[in-house]
Amino acid sequence: MATEPTASPTETAGSPVEATGRRRIRPADIGWYLVLTALSLIILFPIYMLILRALSNPLEYVKQGQPLHPVDIEWDVFVKAFTEADLGRAMTLSLLVTVIIVAVQLITSVLAAYAFAFLDFPGKTAMFVVVIGTLLLPIEVTLIANLETVRNLGWLNSLQGLTIPFLATAFGIFLIRQGFAGVPRDLLDASQLDGYGHLRFLFRVAVPMTKPIIGSFVVIAVLGAWNQYVWPRFATDQRTWQTVQVALRSIGSDRVDRLNIGFAAAILAALPRLALLLFVQRQMIRGLTAGAVKG
Repeated sequence: MATEPTASPTETAGSPVEATGRRRIRPADIGWYLVLTALSLIILFPIYMLILRALSNPLEYVKQGQPLHPVDIEWDVFVKAFTEADLGRAMTLSLLVTVIIVAVQLITSVLAAYAFAFLDFPGKTAMFVVVIGTLLLPIEVTLIANLETVRNLGWLNSLQGLTIPFLATAFGIFLIRQGFAGVPRDLLDASQLDGYGHLRFLFRVAVPMTKPIIGSFVVIAVLGAWNQYVWPRFATDQRTWQTVQVALRSIGSDRVDRLNIGFAAAILAALPRLALLLFVQRQMIRGLTAGAVKG
């Protein structure tokens, strides 16, 4: 029995796909493109102004009424910010502080998260609630007490004073513990039958299965350590121990004709964060959304 011919996808009424295989642009799509373009311009405009002010001679820029284009461009302003303004020293110190904080936070968070996820001990739930409760405390609540402790120990203007108060983090414990919670408990039982201890199971099974979440935590921890301002501002009173965020406060602010150096320093200080986010953005999104969709 003969059958009626069916319409191909390209011939279906109302189909957005043309016979050539290209997607037909609808008026609604054009509207969305215009909205997204406008939002992009709004977001990028402050960045453009930052670059413009960095490249322009400060005095000439003000004399010409602060236009939207560079004035009397100084191409060597970034070199001046890195050398004359001592930004290189501040960035090196911030990098060292960030590496120490993130490395130790990763160790303490993984070990504590494993304990809360897989071990059974008295007061486990209450202790976890207390740990998570510290997330509600801003740094200003513990600032004075920590500052007095560091001063009494003689750790002002020192590497240990800049790092030790941040070697454990409740956020990391919570995030990684949630990842470990998705590891089947049967795997722990099976590994114990094979002679695995807790550390062997942790590093050979649990950590590999939660790599995206752990990677996301590392990125967040790096950004948090690099962006610290309040604690380094109070824990140091010598210029040589100022981290990059504290140093930015004074770079180029002593003279009006050097204001562009401060803008250039801000751009240089943001480059490591921008490079990190561009490099790991997909892994970070995958880690933060792991387990959010089930199917």
